[in-house]
Amino acid sequence: MLPNADINVTSMVDVAFVLLIIFMITAPMMQGGVEVELPKAVSQPVTPRQSLIVTVDRSGQIWVDRTRLSYADFRASFRALVAQRGTSSVTLHGDSRASYGNVVRVLAAIRQVAGDNIRVNLSTESEEISR
Repeated sequence: MLPNADINVTSMVDVAFVLLIIFMITAPMMQGGVEVELPKAVSQPVTPRQSLIVTVDRSGQIWVDRTRLSYADFRASFRALVAQRGTSSVTLHGDSRASYGNVVRVLAAIRQVAGDNIRVNLSTESEEISR
């Protein structure tokens, strides 16, 4: 009688499913950033890209990814940050409770420093259209 040459893949499939479940649970937690409450608006989703994330929180503080910067430091280092990342896209998260002036000031600084070479996306939460 010949030995059975079949491969038992049941345990390999079990491990693959466990890894898939772990990935599905931890993937949303890996979305880093500063916690803000985005304003609600009717908008189209932006396709995910490698963009620099700039956040203006409720108190008007500026964050680049997870690093807090003063307004002067942001203006001084923004061009270098964009060059270091090699991106032409910035996503601006403005807390809905933040002063409109603070968000516009950061937006104006981005446009002034980077000019037309950079694309700025403003983040919002989706809002249902009532008919």
